[in-house]
Amino acid sequence: MTERLYYHDSFLYGFDAEVRSVVETPRPALVLDRTAFYPTSGGQIHDTGWIVPAEQITTAGADPQPNSAAKFRVTEVADTEDGHVVHYLEAPLKNVQPGTRVHGEIDPARRRDHMQQHSAQHVISAAFVRLFDIPTVSFHMADEYCSIDLDTASLSTNQIESAERLANEIVLENRAVDIRFVTRDEAEQLGLRKLPPAERDQLRLIDIGDFDLTACGGTHVAYTGQIGAVLLRKFEKVRHGYRVEFVAGQRSVSAARRDFSTLTEAAALFSSHIHDLPQQARRSLDEIKSLRKQREHSEDELAEAQAAALLAETAETGGRKLVVRTFADRDLNFLKLLAQKSTRQSSAAIVLLASTSPQPALVFAQSAGQPHDMAALLKQALVKLGGRGGGTKDLAQGGAPSAEGLSDALTAAAQSLAP
Repeated sequence: MTERLYYHDSFLYGFDAEVRSVVETPRPALVLDRTAFYPTSGGQIHDTGWIVPAEQITTAGADPQPNSAAKFRVTEVADTEDGHVVHYLEAPLKNVQPGTRVHGEIDPARRRDHMQQHSAQHVISAAFVRLFDIPTVSFHMADEYCSIDLDTASLSTNQIESAERLANEIVLENRAVDIRFVTRDEAEQLGLRKLPPAERDQLRLIDIGDFDLTACGGTHVAYTGQIGAVLLRKFEKVRHGYRVEFVAGQRSVSAARRDFSTLTEAAALFSSHIHDLPQQARRSLDEIKSLRKQREHSEDELAEAQAAALLAETAETGGRKLVVRTFADRDLNFLKLLAQKSTRQSSAAIVLLASTSPQPALVFAQSAGQPHDMAALLKQALVKLGGRGGGTKDLAQGGAPSAEGLSDALTAAAQSLAP
């Protein structure tokens, strides 16, 4: 098994180790006898960094420096079923074999971020338990945000804000975050917030002074003040409870800056203050809804009048009026509306309509009682145009990839209806 140095010191960014095995395919990787790299597990994502063969470290005065050309970039770290930690590398290995001494370097910015997020999760989860007796059932850390799933049938904005407030109070109090190891029997007597399944005889406990005690294998800060600000963001209902997204530390600063920039830009569009945006947005939505209703009413009146005009200028032949028309600026919805108006105004109408823009479209319709099949007729036209559509015996609609051939398709369809 690999000795896990991060169990004892989350702030350990450099370490020496020996290569136990070398993996060349499908991805180059190393297994070491000891490591400070955290592998993906327990909801926390892995560390990244570098591994340098010991003989490649040059000495400048008393300060050893790695030769950058000999550094192997660690891109992923994972657990194996037998307790080893695999360090996946960006590039193939050179001059590294079992027994080689190496020096590992953790990406400190990524590690500090992960410590902030994971420690914040412990504080947030404990806050929900203390305030509302709502337990956390899972934790997930992504590159830009984190989330916890809560076992509850309901969750309110007031509860979110209360838990956030308590979490930040614990951060400001700068309480100690201690690590200790106990047997499972001892752990069962300590009142842990969450006791893991009975898989190990010894458990690693994260103890946030007089606030939270739980078993965890992740990396954590030494004092809650190092978490920085805690910001609970959106929450949503999921299958077995509620999911709460949050950010902490530098992530919370970045998220707040991004939100402020977005709000400032949006407020400038309305010539208002960011605090007035909800009111401005509601007002704009009401105006849009009103304009949409006016447009729909106008289109209905236009379709009614245009249908009457088309029928008036079309002579009836053989007991029917065949209307064939191509438009340059009507969408599919208007074509359909015009066809419906035409076939309702006349019991003898057959209407073949097309539009070249904004999107090439066809609508075929006939008055109730007419003998033809508009869906079949449209299908024949669309096969030639390479388009798709469908409908019923009396009304069918479809689209074409381009306007080329639309007029010919209408002409052919009309000719096929000749008595």
